[in-house]
Amino acid sequence: MSKSSSETEEFYAQIHRRMVESGEWDRILRLLSSKLSENGWSDELGHRAKECARAMDPLSFRTIMEEILPHAQASVPLAVKREMTNVIRQYVKDQFEK
Repeated sequence: MSKSSSETEEFYAQIHRRMVESGEWDRILRLLSSKLSENGWSDELGHRAKECARAMDPLSFRTIMEEILPHAQASVPLAVKREMTNVIRQYVKDQFEK
C-alpha cells in the first residue's frame, strides 16, 4: 500500500522540523556547503553568475537566478548527492530506532 502525497508531505515536514529543532539541519547545510566548495562547485557557480551579470542590462537578481538555477541543480557532483542522501537517511533511521 502506498502512502498518499499528503501523508508523504506530512512525514517530510515532521522530519524537517525535527532536524531543525535538533540542529541537524544546520549541520547538514554546513557539510553540504563544505563539500560543494571542496569540489569547486561554489566557485564555478559564482563565476557563471558573474558572467551572466556582466552581460545583463539592467541587472536583475531574479533573472540571474532563473538562468543559473537549472545548471546549479544539474551540476551538483554525484558523490556529494550520495553523501548527503546517506547522511539524511542515517538521521531518519536513527530517529526511528529510538
